Amino acid sequence: MRRYVADKADADELLACLKPYEDFTYRRGPEPDFVALHKRINKSAMPQTDDPWGRQLLDSMILLIKEELHHFWQVREMMLARDIPYVKITASNYARGLRREVRSHEPVMLIDKLICGAYIEARSCERFAALAPWLDDDLQKFYLSLLRSEARHYQDYLDLAQKIAGEDISERVRQLGEAEAALILRPEAEFRFHSGVPVAA
Repeated sequence: MRRYVADKADADELLACLKPYEDFTYRRGPEPDFVALHKRINKSAMPQTDDPWGRQLLDSMILLIKEELHHFWQVREMMLARDIPYVKITASNYARGLRREVRSHEPVMLIDKLICGAYIEARSCERFAALAPWLDDDLQKFYLSLLRSEARHYQDYLDLAQKIAGEDISERVRQLGEAEAALILRPEAEFRFHSGVPVAA
């Protein structure tokens, strides 16, 4: 989003909003004030543009960012309530593998990124649905709420990709879908939410 529709000042403001989360998540920084940061991120304070698809991109992505950070906060609260420590873990190869499929020139780079985002959200829906029946009532309710959010995000990504492309994207969706399926079926030594098939111990 910063690359496509934000000037430097707006991009810096967005980065400043996200930095406390990144410091806590990746750099063992202090726990941020989740409520204050969530209020700070809103459409009026974020980048502005007169471009029609740029406006839709901003509106959709700001909403997505707010929802994802709210989910982070909700997960953190549940962990604290259950005495589960926050532990930094390595990322799976899934998202990195999808990024390798993205073309390197515009505007198709942005279109590919949005389609990949749609696949990540759709795969999240699948995983939440598979896990929910095995959880206690509180966690099951939470996971199903996440599933509904991810379903909206998945459609937002595809709608934006279609609007920016200005032509049918179904063939590119199919191509990236084949790459995504190969990644999710690949044997993985480390089990992660978006990892492939766990290798038997």
